[in-house]
Amino acid sequence: MSVQFGKWNFDGQPAAPGYLDKVSATLAPYGPDSNNRYANDGVTILYRAFHTTPESQREGQPYISRSGAVLTWDGRLDNGNELTRKLLHSVGPNPTDVEMVAAAYEKWRDACFAELIGDWALSIYNPVDRSLLLAKDPIGTKHLFYSFDDKQVTWSTVLDPLVLFAGKSFEICEEYIAGWFAFNASAYLTPYVGVHTVPPSSYVRLQPARHGAKHVISKYWDFDPVKKIRYRTDAEYAEHFRTLLATSVRRRLRSDRPLLAELSGGLDSSSIVCTADAVLARGEAHCPRLDTISWYDDSYDHLEPQSNELHWIAKVEEKRGRTGCHINFRELGMRQPNSQRMFGAEFDGDHFAATPVSRVANPGDQHFQRYAAFMRSQGHRVTLSGIGGGEFTGGFIPDPTTELQNLIATASFVQLIRQLNAWSAKMRRPRLPILSQAVRGFFSAAPVEDSDMRSTPWLRPDFVRRNQAALRCYIPTRVKFFAPLPSFQENLARVEVMRRLVANYCLVPELLREVRFPFLDREFLEFMFAIPREQVVGVGRRRFVMRNALIGIIPDEVLSRRPKEFTSPETPKDSSTEALRWPQLHPPFVTDSIGVVDRIHFLNALQKARNNEEVAAGNLERTLLLESWLRHLVAHGVLAGSNPAKKEFAHAHPSRSNDESLFLPLGSRTRATDLPLNQKV
Repeated sequence: MSVQFGKWNFDGQPAAPGYLDKVSATLAPYGPDSNNRYANDGVTILYRAFHTTPESQREGQPYISRSGAVLTWDGRLDNGNELTRKLLHSVGPNPTDVEMVAAAYEKWRDACFAELIGDWALSIYNPVDRSLLLAKDPIGTKHLFYSFDDKQVTWSTVLDPLVLFAGKSFEICEEYIAGWFAFNASAYLTPYVGVHTVPPSSYVRLQPARHGAKHVISKYWDFDPVKKIRYRTDAEYAEHFRTLLATSVRRRLRSDRPLLAELSGGLDSSSIVCTADAVLARGEAHCPRLDTISWYDDSYDHLEPQSNELHWIAKVEEKRGRTGCHINFRELGMRQPNSQRMFGAEFDGDHFAATPVSRVANPGDQHFQRYAAFMRSQGHRVTLSGIGGGEFTGGFIPDPTTELQNLIATASFVQLIRQLNAWSAKMRRPRLPILSQAVRGFFSAAPVEDSDMRSTPWLRPDFVRRNQAALRCYIPTRVKFFAPLPSFQENLARVEVMRRLVANYCLVPELLREVRFPFLDREFLEFMFAIPREQVVGVGRRRFVMRNALIGIIPDEVLSRRPKEFTSPETPKDSSTEALRWPQLHPPFVTDSIGVVDRIHFLNALQKARNNEEVAAGNLERTLLLESWLRHLVAHGVLAGSNPAKKEFAHAHPSRSNDESLFLPLGSRTRATDLPLNQKV
């Protein structure tokens, strides 16, 4: 993981030294290993390295190709051996990733992006045709933002300099805010109108033109709906799955430092750890060692022992003969019996938060502190995450709908009857309702749980109406009949969910690391999309091919584990406001001024919360967090039209440099998606 920044003044004038000094200082915490610069003909490119592979330490970036193109590469190239063979004599022995990427660009130009397998973001400035190319991998695991006008274009791994040093203020993108409110902010948007993000699986071409900048976005690759993989036996599918998972894990083990894997005891994280151990034992990857980190809660062992993940974690640790770092939530809670945070504290201090997800963790968040301290003590720079495993290997509750829709779409009526009978017997439900549910999907979307929106009356109706898709997490309206198979459509929808998830991962200097996702490997996903649906979810059997493939690799008890719902009796409902202390807010209300929240309805809901009346407490906290962040932007002069509000804040609170005094303490129940760490899988 490395940081790149560039500014191109079309008139050929260099960037102001003071401007570059401020940008460099902003990027410094993210790239401690180098500080390199390219400057020529109005183009200035900064590169700061954070080495996570042996090859990256031999790279010199920005890299100048044979034709004079200037490349900055942030990523990990996984198919270097294959590319070397295709490029013949274009690269020397033992080339670095950026050298191979440069050679691929020299040979194939824009077509090179489809050849690059791995996690990456790339910029290429070509002085010959005066063009700039910005590209990202198909999932979008790396950040790359840009802004432009008729005089210049600026791009950066980190959003902050594009916003702070633009010399202007910005309007807020309300579709982004709607998506963020629903925990699914778009992977194709930023919070700021006029600041863009490079879309996954796409490249952006920018060139000076007579009347401004020419701006073209092109998709260079996508999953093939026609591709099919068919074998005679289940064992053949399992063998192919096992090979691809091992390949994906091996690619992500490339490091000259110890690696850290998140181990929850679930099937996804356990399969990554155990597969990695097997790959390392065979000598197929080289890294000093693989450590694990796990978190669990033993508060309810007396009620439901299986609610404690440590039992399953221990099984994996026993198999590998090593114990990892354990974080017990109960013990953390005992150290903080009256834990409350000052509302607005997420955005305190002199740092700038470019998104509503705070860059700096709450100082009282001991989970974050323990995680970060362990990584620092062991020299970790890379984390392996199981995100995406359940989404693509059938981790959801077995459901016949998509399989039956596939059979309807292909007119496979004999097999449809056979599978309908099998599912009916397994589910102990009549066949007609099961079939009816599958058929209805072609005419209307599955019901979406919108009670959150109904229980949030302080959102303005026109805002909700304009942003229905984002507030409903971009759920497709229906299954298309004359299109790829319904299962393929569903997989693409799940890919979009993963793209939104990784796009909203924050780079955190206090926990500087590269996160790698074995289950989001391009070739692995191609396989999962191409095999028959019944291999993913058999009749009443979730993760069919995955469980077959992992026999003998992960402990049998973990492999046969069945998810079990458990709700702690002490956990309050979302609508409860007990034990919460709600803030007294002072005007102006920024969420009201930008057209998101109705101030009167919001204050009424806040008063209900103080009176311990029923209210959607989670959504109320989310709205307060948004208001806090917007006030943070006002304090930094980033929000368009914010100067009067900034003066009003300063007049009302002259002793504060920012707006933390506007809030009283609020006891917070943190959601997993608010944590700067990965979700548990």
